[in-house]
Formats: sequence, structure tokens, C-alpha cells
Amino acid sequence: MVGFGRNGSSTWLRALALPLALAACTAAGATSGQASLPAAAPGPTYADLVGLAEPASIVAVVTVRDQATVPPERAPGLAPRRARLYLETQTQRVLKGPGALGESLAYLADVPLDAKGKPPKLKKQTFLVFANPVPGRPGELQLVQPDAQLTADPILESQVRTIIEQLVARDAPPRITGVADVISVAGNLAGESETQMSIQTAGGRPGSLTVIRRPNMAPTWGVSWTEIVDQSAKPAQPGTLAWYRLACFLPRRLQPQDFLQGDAAGQQRARADYQFILDSLGPCERTRH
Repeated sequence: MVGFGRNGSSTWLRALALPLALAACTAAGATSGQASLPAAAPGPTYADLVGLAEPASIVAVVTVRDQATVPPERAPGLAPRRARLYLETQTQRVLKGPGALGESLAYLADVPLDAKGKPPKLKKQTFLVFANPVPGRPGELQLVQPDAQLTADPILESQVRTIIEQLVARDAPPRITGVADVISVAGNLAGESETQMSIQTAGGRPGSLTVIRRPNMAPTWGVSWTEIVDQSAKPAQPGTLAWYRLACFLPRRLQPQDFLQGDAAGQQRARADYQFILDSLGPCERTRH
């Protein structure tokens, strides 16, 4: 492991920080215009955590053993009021990843500057990191986002463990790419109708949304992840992967090409039912971008 003190920082920065900075360019560039978060930023939401855990092949709890600041000229894509740190850490626990993960891990992280405009001192602090290995560089990680490290605590760790279990479950809902084959049929009684919509997914797995209206009853909706349209399907509950897929990735409105029917009354009813689903799901709240 490369040691680094105040006098030797330039040597190891040339040897290690530049390759790691290049490895982080893609993720950092995507957020180059992002404003820094305030010191007392709100905690991550469920959607934030799924967005971090899903693309990460490694989720681990680590304790910082040492740190050094990468000079701004060697930190492409660094956002204003942030510093890029090279962190050497001790692995504490692995929540997701290969069976044998080294006890020492190194990575770059972009962090907010403190009130004095200085990089924070993170030595001995414990973080939950979301990362992927750097090809050809054992023991080095690339965070899935430039700031994809969260201060570790038991509640957060439990939340992330639950999310990882949801992501790897055999019946985990797939990624949503759109909605199609929308049709709404009126019933025999006034105010009676049923609307069905097919969910398009990245892997082609079937799914459907159903809204049922009955006279003198509140409308109900449900989601099914099979080829069978299930009138007894239930709504997706907050804090579940199904809710995340729907609330965060359903289109905000239906398009003309989404409909199987041409009559205006049926399309208007379907649009109202689709908005009912969106309103029931609520917003996909995120504190990270």
C-alpha cells in the first residue's frame, strides 16, 4: 500500500491519482455542472439508494485510513465548491460484491468543501460506498457517482441491505421503458369502466397496469408483472422496487401512439386513469442528481 504524508503527496499523486482521476472522468463529467449540496443536505431517499445500489457491483462499509487532495488541474469535471480526494480505506463489511474483497480499498470521491473552503478531514470516518472495480487495478474502486459514499449508520445500512435483497430477488420488477397498448372499455352501468395498459420493459418481460371503476366506489388500480392481466392486482407500495420502477420511470403522459383505440371518449378516460395511477404513486423524490 502506498503511504502518503505531507511531504510525499506529490509522488503518489503522480503514480495513483491521475489514473484514478481518468477512471472517474465518465462519472464526474456527467455531473460537471452540478451545484454542491449544502452541509446539512437532507438524507437520501429510497429512490436515491436504489439509484446508487443498482449499478454498483460492490457495496461496502469502509473506514478511511488516510486521504490526500487531488490538485484541481488533475481533477477533470470537478464541480465548483468541491474537492476530489484520494482515499485509502479499511474494509469493514461487504453488503454486495465478490466473495473475496481486499481488506484495503482505494478510490476517488468528490466532497463538498467546508465553511473555510477547505477539504474535510475524513480520516477514521466510516462510509457506505457504492462502486465498481477499476479494471486491471486490484484494490481500487470507481464510485458509481463521484460522491457515491454516504456516512454509515445502522439504519442506513439496513435500508441498503433490504434494497439489495429486492434487486436480486427472482421476481424483481424489471426496468421500465414505456407504456403501450392502452385501452379503456366502458361498462354497462354509468361510471363503470376498466382500463388496461401494457408496461414495456428493458428485458421484454411482460407487465400491465389496470384501473377499475365501479359506481359509487373509489377507483382502484394494480400492477402485474406477468402475461396475465390480473384484475385483483394490487397497487405498488412505497419502499418497494415495484414502486420505484413505476414512480420514477413511467412516462409523465400517454402519447397518441400508445392507444389501441381511436375513440376520443375512451382515450380521455384512459388518460384520466393513467393520471390517477401517477397521483397514487406520488413523486419520485430524490435528494441526489
